[in-house]
Order: sequence, then structure tokens, then C-alpha cells
Amino acid sequence: MRLFGRALALIVGAVALLAAVLLLRTWTAPPPPGTDLGGVRVGPPIAVDIAGAAARLSQAVQIPTVRHQDPAQDDDAQWTRLHALIEADYPLAHAAMRRDETDRGTLIYTWPGADPALAPVVLMAHQDVVPVTPGTEAAWRHPPFSGAIAEGAVWGRGSIDDKGSLFALFEAAEALAKAGFKPRRTVIFVSGGDEETSGLGARAVASRLAAQGVKAEFVLDEGLVVVADNPITHGPLALIGTAEKGFGTIRLTARSAGGHSSAPPADGGAVAELSRAVAAVAARPFPLAFRGPGAEMVQAAAPGAGFGVRLAVANRWLLGPLLVKQVAATPAGAALLHTTIAPTILQAGAKENVLPQEASAWINYRIAPGDTAAQVMRRAREAVGPGPVTVAWTGPPREASPVSSTASWGWKVTAATARAVTGAPTSPGLVTAATDSRSLAPVARDVYRFQAISLRLRDVEMIHGTDEHLTLANLERLIQFYGRLIETAAG
Repeated sequence: MRLFGRALALIVGAVALLAAVLLLRTWTAPPPPGTDLGGVRVGPPIAVDIAGAAARLSQAVQIPTVRHQDPAQDDDAQWTRLHALIEADYPLAHAAMRRDETDRGTLIYTWPGADPALAPVVLMAHQDVVPVTPGTEAAWRHPPFSGAIAEGAVWGRGSIDDKGSLFALFEAAEALAKAGFKPRRTVIFVSGGDEETSGLGARAVASRLAAQGVKAEFVLDEGLVVVADNPITHGPLALIGTAEKGFGTIRLTARSAGGHSSAPPADGGAVAELSRAVAAVAARPFPLAFRGPGAEMVQAAAPGAGFGVRLAVANRWLLGPLLVKQVAATPAGAALLHTTIAPTILQAGAKENVLPQEASAWINYRIAPGDTAAQVMRRAREAVGPGPVTVAWTGPPREASPVSSTASWGWKVTAATARAVTGAPTSPGLVTAATDSRSLAPVARDVYRFQAISLRLRDVEMIHGTDEHLTLANLERLIQFYGRLIETAAG
């Protein structure tokens, strides 16, 4: 019994020591990344005519600058209409800035700074929008290209993505020019004309800036927002993207002799071979890992979360697997912690009693920072193994973007302005989709992705979906954010 008592005492002591270590690390955890915003003096609020701004955005939404997968379906005259509207609506901004145009209707506005030694800042917002899914028009509360101002919002395709930001930029520039603002640092507006498809316009801008020897202090584009009900703190959190995932799609192709379905081969033919290959690829996901911008988001939000989250974040050496499991409990959370694999297209036979000679599947990957396209291809080929199924890229893959700093001046200016305007704590984040800003990474020290609008998690579904609308409160936040950001960065 004495031996048992000693063993029990040792176990109790060890547990108590472990508990003490865990609690001490939780209470003394260092500040999370990106929270030191000292030394930044955010510019004052600007004058905003919200009724006029809404009316001007409404006019823009009524111009259907739709980019299709087939460029032959695009109506380039709509971009000409939009450009004329911008010029007519913002005369003082146009008088202060130099306007250039490049590929696919992409616009470049340069507001020269008084000190050419200062690196410029680049602010981005695109003009084009995605199509409305045919047959869903009647499901909209207000027609998708009506630009209706109703229920405290501007309704229509592009109101959020991304004409809201584009017109907020010009509203801010017009107000600043009217107030006599003269930037010390050059400010460049870049408005892509084909962000929703090829992004050729942004690449042309990057080539032009590189030829001019421009190295921007930072670039700011769309990407993330203030999540009003984020699942970590259950309150507002302003997520500023410091990186975005890469993109690539592989095609699996199986071939067989074909023939009549009444006499199938023992292996099942091309469709069966393809099915096994798709299942093998999907069954070998990239491992979840608490790293990169997705992990930094959890770390930054932890101080405002419950004790359990703070305990797990401060003690990842022990509780890391539990933390990963919790974050990955939803598909959106899991996407922050690894490269995702999504079979999206299947193509095979054309008649029910004919064995197809070829069957193909397209599998889309969103490549996380830290992984590479070469790793994606290697894992896919290993999963499929030797045999009749071939594996190839459908087009050149795009690597994940570099991860921008959360300690730089550009981060502090962006985060401090976001906090001042929205009132929400700020956090780095990972953009799982794609933006034009990826093309400007070679000509910038840092690239950030943020819109100063507040959305609930369920609201995100309307972007590229039905009933897209921008509330007037969010429009005013956008205008204030861009105006105060320009004052802070270039004043």
C-alpha cells in the first residue's frame, strides 16, 4: 500500500505540476502576431455624403461589366460606360490624379506625392463582376442589375464584389481633394478589368510598375472582411489577409477499348478505373497543420476568446492536436490549415449501353502557403499509382502567395486604420480564394487583402450568389477606411 500511495502521490504531483505549467504559459503568453500597432497616428474622419455615394454606386451596379469564361461573351462597351461614369462622378479626383489604361479595361490612377523618395502605396478594387446564374434572377429581392437603393442598402451584382470598394476609393479621393489634401507619398489606384477570370489586367500593371522601377510600400486589395460573429470570440474580428492560397487543377484520364455494356471487361473499363483513381486521390488529403496565416488568425483572436482557446493556443506543444481538430471542425476552418482537394468535374460516356473509351475527372487544389504545386502533383501520382490512369495539370498551376509581414509599417497602418474605423480587433488571415493583388507581389514589400465591411458568416453566401447587396453603413465604413488610410499612409 505504501508503494501504491507513493505512486499515487507522484501522479498527483505530476498532474499538478503540468497544470501549473499550462496555466503559467496561458497567463504569460506573449502578444499574438500583428497586435503591436504603436507609432501609427490614424488620420481623422473625412466628410462623407452617403446618399450621394449610394446613388453613384447604384449607377455603377446598373452597368453589367460581366466577365464570362468565354471572352467572346464579354461586352467591352460596358467598361467604356463605367470609365465615363467614374470620370463624370469624381472630377476633383481626376484633376488630382493621372489616369492610364492597360489590358482588358484595367485602370491605373496615380496621385503624385510631394516626396518622390517615399515608396508609393497601391490601393486596388476591380470593375468586373461574375454572371448571375441563369434561372435565378427571380429569386433576387431586387433585380440583380437594378442598383436598387432599398432596405438601407444598394442591391445588385458587384455591390460588394467589388464596385463598392472601387467607388468608395473614389468617394474618399474626391472628399480629400475637395478638402485640399496633398499627399506626401504617391498613391496609386489599380482597378482590374478582368479579376474574375484571367487577371491579365493586373499582370499588365505589375509589368508596367516593374519597368518603372516601382517597389510599393504595400498593396491593399479586397479579400477578407470584419466577421461580425467569428467562431473564435463570437464577436467582431477584422481579418486582414496576409497571404492567399495557390490554385491548380489536375486532370485524371482513364482509357479503355470501349465496347458494348453487355460485355464489360473484368476491370470495369475506363469509368471504373477513373472512379478508383478519384477515390484514391480524395482519400489522401494533405495533413492539417497549425501554421501560417490561418494559425496566426487563431493566435490573434485568442485573447478575446474563452479560457479553453487561450489555454490551447498558449500550450500548442501539448494541446496542438486538439486545437487543430477544433479549428478543422468545419470545411471553412479546415481550409485554413491545409491544401484542399476538391473533385469538381466528371466526364465520360454519352450513352447508357456503350462503354466509353475515355473518362476524365478534374480535381481542384487550393495550395496552402508552405506547400507547392510540385508536392500536389507528386501526391496525386502516388495516390493513383502505376496503371492506366494518367495525371496532368489542366494548365500552369499558381503557387501560394508570399506571406506578408505583421510587423511592418504597412501592416501597422492598415490594421490601425481598420481598428479605428470598424472598432473591431484586427487579425492576420488567409484568403482561400484569389485576388488581383497576387500579381503585384513582385513589386511590393507587402500585400494585404481587406474590405472594411462587417458581415455575418451567413452573409458571405451572397457574394457571387443571390441578393448581393452593400448596406449604407458598410458603404460609409469603406469610404472612411480608404480616406483615413490615405491620410495615414500618405499624409
